[in-house]
Amino acid sequence: MTVGGELVPVPSSTFAAEQILERADLQRALREHIAAPGEDLLVVAEEFGDFEVRRRIDLLCVDRSGRLVVVELKRTEDGGHMELQALRYAAMVSAMTFEQLVDTYQRHLARTDPGNADGARKRLAERLDEAGGDSAVIQRQVRIILASAGFDPQITTTVLWLNDIYGLDITCIRLTPYRIGERRLLDVQQVIPLPEAAELTVQLRRRETAARAAEASSGRDLTRYVIITPSRRTGALPKRRALLALISALHEAGVDVDRMAEALPGWPRLLPVDGILVGDAHQEAFVRAHGSGRQLERWFFESPIHRDGRTWVLSKMWGADTVDALDALLGLAPTPGYDYEPVGAQS
Repeated sequence: MTVGGELVPVPSSTFAAEQILERADLQRALREHIAAPGEDLLVVAEEFGDFEVRRRIDLLCVDRSGRLVVVELKRTEDGGHMELQALRYAAMVSAMTFEQLVDTYQRHLARTDPGNADGARKRLAERLDEAGGDSAVIQRQVRIILASAGFDPQITTTVLWLNDIYGLDITCIRLTPYRIGERRLLDVQQVIPLPEAAELTVQLRRRETAARAAEASSGRDLTRYVIITPSRRTGALPKRRALLALISALHEAGVDVDRMAEALPGWPRLLPVDGILVGDAHQEAFVRAHGSGRQLERWFFESPIHRDGRTWVLSKMWGADTVDALDALLGLAPTPGYDYEPVGAQS
């Protein structure tokens, strides 16, 4: 802080010294200000414990994509064993359905906002509009947020390892109290992953997953990809099908096919012919336009793309530049919500 134009250090305090309790004070404050960690979340339950064991999730949230978020809270300087607890909780809620989520949220509102409890379904559907509204499928992948006054190196090492090697989505938030006169302030800082490196971390994780899958399959890349759009998630698709799914989704969203063709790396892999054509007529026009040397079975003639009086066809031949192609296509997405996830090699 500044006093008389000079910088004056403000020493940090502790939750114990400030007599701030974990559940009654800190948890309630985060519940009412869940955006403090920089997250666009909806709290659907507090002290959630619909398990057959005596365990309770401090805060259970959902994001706009339909992913549940487990928030585990500690006021200690080392974080205890919170990462292990949170993993158990994430596994326990990973099979939750939309109907179960509605019931959970309704019970939460009955305690915190009784006047709106009857509108739980509507409010939840509006929040999940991008994921399908009241038809949303709650994702099996559960995010984790660990919020604590500090983190033991064992926790940070474990979190970094789980995020990097297994592709989990775990965030560590450091909470530091300060006192200035009669005012008590709370500094909320994300420490893992570093906000400035979050996007790079995701890209590196994708590439490393694809590289490990290729190595595990003795040089043959069998990595599959889940394609994510604002309204749905595909299953795990082979790379050629994943590219076709993303291109089709972007085409439906109005992205110009010429731009997609130009964005794809390597030799031309998205080629047009004049006219709105299908089947044999399409293949004959393709040979006339692009030469008889191209092997027709290597193109998706069964899934043509029609746009502005032309018919486009995508190649089935993709190799090590699949991730580059997916990244290039994502750069053309008209809105947020488009993404992909590598899921490893499958036989």
